[in-house]
Amino acid sequence: MKWRIEIDKVMGVVYKSRTMMTLPEQIARKLTDVLRSELDGMLPEGFCAVVTASQDLRYGDYQSNAAMALAKTVRRNPRELAQAVVTRLGDMVEAEVSMAGPGFINFRIRAEEYARRMVEMLGDERLGVPLTEHPKKIVIDFSAPNVAKPMHVGHIRSTIIGDALARLARFMGHVVITDNHIGDWGTQFGMILWGWKNLLDQTALEKNPIEALLAVYKEVNRRCKEQPDLLEACKAELVLLQSGDVDNLTIWKRCIEVTKTGLKKIYAQLDIRFDYWLGESFYNDALAPLVEDLMERGIARESDGAVCVFSDGFHAPQDDPFLVSKDGEWQSVPAIIRKADGGFLYATTDLATLDYRIREFHADAIWYIVGAPQEKHFKQIFDIARMRGISGDFRHVAFGSILGKDRRPFKTRDGETVSLQDVIDEAVERAARVVQEKSPDMPESEKKVVAEAVGIGAIKFAELSQNRLSDYIFDWDKMLSLTGDTAPYLQNSYVRVRAIERKGGTPDFSVFLSGNGRMLLSEEREINLARVLCRFSEITPITLDDCRPNLLAAYLYELARAFHSFYEACPVLRSEDPVRSSRLTLCEITARVLKLGMSLLGIRMLEKM
Repeated sequence: MKWRIEIDKVMGVVYKSRTMMTLPEQIARKLTDVLRSELDGMLPEGFCAVVTASQDLRYGDYQSNAAMALAKTVRRNPRELAQAVVTRLGDMVEAEVSMAGPGFINFRIRAEEYARRMVEMLGDERLGVPLTEHPKKIVIDFSAPNVAKPMHVGHIRSTIIGDALARLARFMGHVVITDNHIGDWGTQFGMILWGWKNLLDQTALEKNPIEALLAVYKEVNRRCKEQPDLLEACKAELVLLQSGDVDNLTIWKRCIEVTKTGLKKIYAQLDIRFDYWLGESFYNDALAPLVEDLMERGIARESDGAVCVFSDGFHAPQDDPFLVSKDGEWQSVPAIIRKADGGFLYATTDLATLDYRIREFHADAIWYIVGAPQEKHFKQIFDIARMRGISGDFRHVAFGSILGKDRRPFKTRDGETVSLQDVIDEAVERAARVVQEKSPDMPESEKKVVAEAVGIGAIKFAELSQNRLSDYIFDWDKMLSLTGDTAPYLQNSYVRVRAIERKGGTPDFSVFLSGNGRMLLSEEREINLARVLCRFSEITPITLDDCRPNLLAAYLYELARAFHSFYEACPVLRSEDPVRSSRLTLCEITARVLKLGMSLLGIRMLEKM
């Protein structure tokens, strides 16, 4: 299975002492204990066996190469050691154990164990997913549009990935602060201020403020290329703003206000909320003192009139963000934190922002959801933090580009960048046409709700099902399809499960939860569905290890497929109890996992479609 292979590449699962353990943790604990006994004091200190999901179910559900990993250290033949361990493990309560190949230890989980875990999931609102043992306070910086400009298709990845990571981190027990670090300062405001005073159509501003401001900015930008004097006039407006001119500050605040109004409409549609909107301007007063401090401590120095941070030699040249190889030599690429004319740059603001988040939010971790081209910038920011003695879980969560079907950056036919609002509107319109075709008799109010959920869910899942570092093609037909790896397919799967339950009636789950009834799993498709359901507690936590929500998206798709295979092979409503109740229980847990899993990706499920 795709998700299983990807997860094995990410990490193995090591057991930890906890009340509720996943299957790999439970097996790993016993395996480690047996290895300790077999090796009689020779087990390396701190060693824990690693158990991973098998890539080939013919050999079992889980496997471990612990014997192979230890063989050289303890001077034992790996096959011989593996066989000795298998013999000592015997018939584990939860699994049959065998040895294969050069020393792999395989575990096939018994149907009774899967049934027991289904009952556990039935009685657990977290569906078996444990809270993290090491909660952090995490600031997640994502979306970050610019004032007076509409959000465009390039904001999709940051916005949707950031929201999913925030949801996942909160669910795992972390304290999460979401901050929309909007671009509300900088040289473009000189043009906007001049345009506001000389070109702005107030009627257009009232009708669509962001589009009106963008039109002004584009027109002034065009004129500046032809009229050098106008560019100087724009710079003069910027100087007035920076010096605290009342009129220009009033216009600037109005620009921010109308921009936020437009942005909040989009975020409401996407069901995304921020704890803070601390833009670039918030940190203005901290920039000059920051630069002075860096100079006083010898971290920064003047170079050709500018103030820069250079390499301190801490890293090997190939890993140093302040060096670049050119013509066979390593050349310096400093971070400029104050220009020769006294102006500050993004690096200065980002350093001040990092300071604030640690000082005021007491952040243990700060994650920046920003495109891959900014990799060197963030490496320099994090390295300057190191030079200053600041440590933490600082991550640049990078992502690739969205491409059109021509494999070029996704744009309109006129070559313009596609507005995010236009993407949302078209997704909902296309979904509405599908709903009309499939369910013409559905009440109009319900059609609207379904179209919103399906259309927006399609955009989100198309994004989150990708490896974030890869480019992907934006394909309307594929993302709105009711078959394949799409949100509509998963939403339809959930609706189908709920329809079965409505038709068959809800069984008395208390019989299983009280231990007075025994859940039965005997058919291979039943066991496989239970097997996949158990993996929810294994996969959800590791999505945060490398910020990869695509692992959860891929898992949910495989779960939906496993359910459809189960439903086709195992009659639910035509079965007699206790088989009928057991199968309805599998349906119930499947529905719960699909709904919870998709909600962690920010996608709404529907009871009817």
